[in-house]
Amino acid sequence: MSEIPRHTFSRTARLASLPLGAAGRATIGLGKRLGGRPAEQVTLELQQRTAEQLFTVLGQLKGGAMKFGQALSVFEAAFPEDVAGPYRAALTKLQEAAPPMSTATVHAVLAEQLGGGWRRRFTAFDDVPAAAASIGQVHKGVWGDGRVVAVKVQYPGAGPALMADLNQLARFARMFSILVPGLDIKPLLTELKARVVEELDYSLEAQAQRDFAAAYAGDPDILVPRVVASAPKVVVSEWITGTPLSQIIATGTRAQRDRAGLLTSTLHFSAPSRAGLMHADPHPGNFRLLDDGRLGVIDFGAVARLPDGLPDLIGPLCRQSLDGDAAGVLAGLRREGFILPSVPVDAPAVLKYLRPMLAPIAQERFHFTRAWMRAEAARLADPRTEANKLGRQLNLPPAYLLIHRVTIGSIGVLCQLDAEGPFRATVERWLPGFSG
Repeated sequence: MSEIPRHTFSRTARLASLPLGAAGRATIGLGKRLGGRPAEQVTLELQQRTAEQLFTVLGQLKGGAMKFGQALSVFEAAFPEDVAGPYRAALTKLQEAAPPMSTATVHAVLAEQLGGGWRRRFTAFDDVPAAAASIGQVHKGVWGDGRVVAVKVQYPGAGPALMADLNQLARFARMFSILVPGLDIKPLLTELKARVVEELDYSLEAQAQRDFAAAYAGDPDILVPRVVASAPKVVVSEWITGTPLSQIIATGTRAQRDRAGLLTSTLHFSAPSRAGLMHADPHPGNFRLLDDGRLGVIDFGAVARLPDGLPDLIGPLCRQSLDGDAAGVLAGLRREGFILPSVPVDAPAVLKYLRPMLAPIAQERFHFTRAWMRAEAARLADPRTEANKLGRQLNLPPAYLLIHRVTIGSIGVLCQLDAEGPFRATVERWLPGFSG
């Protein structure tokens, strides 16, 4: 496929095939069970086929469908294991794979964005893409000064396709909730739609990358490649090599898992203070563990702009929760708008709701596991639990929406990595107000 399918009817029909396919497979599965096949075997077959269809449809469409798949992939650690298993491989593929544009299309975009003599700016350019994702693909080249570079080229028609897909997927949110009980898709889609305009402007992405690169220049732990050139639909930046986190999740050593986990958490907490920004697309395809032990960070299309750093409430609230100060926690939540004045809640109940979430920083070391995240997801999503009942009384102020989503996504990556380490020390160093 050379470019994003742009015909509305065609894209809608493909997206509609997701719930229709699921319904058809469920009917076939029921027939097999009635025919005497073991229920577990039939269920596994249905899940595997659904995963295959999910990857095929979302991957081919790219655009918003592809971006949704990437965003969903960081949450798979929270899925029940009998659901997560068949989906894991398919969702992981969505992090770094998509059918490429044709060579002619790539050249046309480069000529439009960098000028008709774009080839003279390179001493070499590989027409075969090195990676492809939701709204663009990356080619390897050599810049005129001899630097090896990554050339990110946006798919033609990405903007309209992106919005159309996300609007269409919102109509099928209930289908995803059936497939993955307890996962509320609509807020994720709403937040993704809010980032569309920024992600489509590669000039904004290039500036965010420049800001990150300046903040981490010479850092011994984190490498952000410098931008070489940019245009609204093309970004040229220094090439970095390393092992993708998706590969470490699949086959990495204990040392690699722990190192990658510690560095991704360091980036998450340090960037607001150092760069006034937060990397807001934490899926594993955007990170590399370099041979020298540093974390390479790419793709700055989605960022949270935090010129004053993280909100002042977060650090003190975490400290008060760990210290058991229920009254202080409740007062802070009310002051910031997490609990509206008209909502009566019990301070100890609020503390009991929050305290398990802070387990990773309640002790010197913590081991992030899929089992821990699944238990937390079940505690918060099960309508029979007190945590779920209290959670439905809370409000999430707009200023915290993106921070919340990114934090949950980052935790999902840590659980996929099965990372263990001194995460509390990272928080003590970088989260204002936590250490007093």
